[in-house]
Amino acid sequence: MAALALTLAACGSSSSGSSGASGSSASSPSAGSSAGAAAGASAAGTHTVRDASLGTIVVDGKGFTLYRFDMDTSKPSKSNCTGQCAALWPAVPATDATHVTGIDPKLLGSVAGSGGVKQLTLDGWPLYTYAQDSKAGDTTGQGVLGTWWAVTPTGAKAKAGGGSGAATTSAPATTGTSSGGSYGY
Repeated sequence: MAALALTLAACGSSSSGSSGASGSSASSPSAGSSAGAAAGASAAGTHTVRDASLGTIVVDGKGFTLYRFDMDTSKPSKSNCTGQCAALWPAVPATDATHVTGIDPKLLGSVAGSGGVKQLTLDGWPLYTYAQDSKAGDTTGQGVLGTWWAVTPTGAKAKAGGGSGAATTSAPATTGTSSGGSYGY
């Protein structure tokens, strides 16, 4: 628990990270796979789902929630999650750019993320998964340290109370339910 608290504290600091100019993917939409899960996204690719408490959010091809970090910047795109932060909040790679559903491709791009990997961006915001999300549909990273947020299809922060009903998906064979913001510790 102490290690998790230290890691979370590291994610709230404003450390400098790798940066790069926001890329455009107008010719080929970008999609990411959960770096915290097994490598590679399923054929579903990056898509949107309706979460009962958060509204419409973005998930990877395996159904894992994608997050944005308030310490990053969108214009210009810059990731500030490095070291221990990047271990807990893996960057979503800008690879597997073939299947995107429910997101305007013009809002997608990439930036040089931790370790030089091209990281997927949405409206300029670098995207991450959360290592504590154990299954598709989990949203345990929502609101962590008041700086981590599930991301909407426009790149905005998802807020509690944004949805109603059960989680549904805009891509086939991917369903999920929200864990309701429990941080798992």
